[in-house]
Amino acid sequence: MRPFFVILCLLVFTRLYAQDESLFDWDIDSIFDEPLEESEFDDTKSETTAADIIKQQSFNFSASYSFTTGIMPGWSAPPWGSDGSKQVRSLFLDRAILMTTSISMDAQISRNFRVYSSFGFQIPAFGFGLGNFFFDYNLNDVVFFRGGKFSQSWGISPNYNFTDLLARVSPAHNAGESFIFKADIPSGVGGFQFLVMTRENLMAGGMLLGKEDFGYGAKYNLAFSGADIDMGLFYQDGMALRSFLSVKTTIRKTDVYSEGLIAIDINDPSNSSGAVSLGFGKDFLEGKLSVNSELFYNGEKGAFWYRPETNMREAGSVPFIEGLNIALNLQYKFGVWGDPRVYTQIRYALLENSAQFIPGFVIYPLPHISVSFAMPMALGDRYGYYSRNTPTVNTLGQPIPFRMIFLVSLSGGINFGISR
Repeated sequence: MRPFFVILCLLVFTRLYAQDESLFDWDIDSIFDEPLEESEFDDTKSETTAADIIKQQSFNFSASYSFTTGIMPGWSAPPWGSDGSKQVRSLFLDRAILMTTSISMDAQISRNFRVYSSFGFQIPAFGFGLGNFFFDYNLNDVVFFRGGKFSQSWGISPNYNFTDLLARVSPAHNAGESFIFKADIPSGVGGFQFLVMTRENLMAGGMLLGKEDFGYGAKYNLAFSGADIDMGLFYQDGMALRSFLSVKTTIRKTDVYSEGLIAIDINDPSNSSGAVSLGFGKDFLEGKLSVNSELFYNGEKGAFWYRPETNMREAGSVPFIEGLNIALNLQYKFGVWGDPRVYTQIRYALLENSAQFIPGFVIYPLPHISVSFAMPMALGDRYGYYSRNTPTVNTLGQPIPFRMIFLVSLSGGINFGISR
């Protein structure tokens, strides 16, 4: 098996391969920034520009619906057998059924004040939940405030979210829904962002908060014509002080980006570590073939980040893989009826001789209907990172290194708005 990964490594360097934002986020629609089927009752984008909230008085009502079903049979070992045999050790069959309904209301009270709220119901969990709920306030077109429950992320990499400091969590802290208050201040060709956020799940844990439940961050953006630069820092009690720098540019129709991070132990500044990445993205064959690749080195020890819920798995915190990593995302769109596309994801941790390989396809045969198939596999050393940290486990809690996913989704929505 080791020669296979040596060849794979050389091929990756030759073609500049890359990886996924979260090592476990293999949801089909998220691989190349396709629309996600929301599992948390949110049907609005996490980011709203300053121009978006400068409107006349208006009210918008929207409702969205989705139904997903399928089967997810998996094995406790690769079907070819880790010991070279052809025998399948055991078989587990999971049936996936998920129905969600969300209702949102977006009210532009005045030119300066906007309120958004979203609610939803989910089956089979029979859960009624609060989605995005926030207000926007424009202070004389100088400072733009937002406060409430909404998604916020930093960083530019489509593969490794190590510079998304807002998703970093302490291994001893319970991650949950974040409540955020932020201020955006445009300045020249860029702007500042300041925020305070909580990691504690307030909806379940009550309102008795300590200083360790709050994080504080600041970010500065420069959007030049030839390059986009982000720099920021974030601190939460009990965690390292982290600072990052991201640079993205376009060279001959190829997006090239690089990110770096420094983590400083407040109690022992000499105990510092960091991480760095270099990646690219490019379309070929008139946009039919998309390639994204990234080389990532993580020198942080014991780092964790928050993994949000999707229609395939629950939310939780997961360890960040250490050492040198290579990743590749490939997608080919056929451009015919049904908009079919095939894709491949490859992640390889060189120092652990461990890899994740996910081939699959998606097709949209009828309006509002999508059919998708994927085969996430953990390859290489059985004690390697990907073999120990698989997206799913069996009934005994043991990692399942091979799994086939087949899903059919039906989704749609309506929107109604008035303005004056």
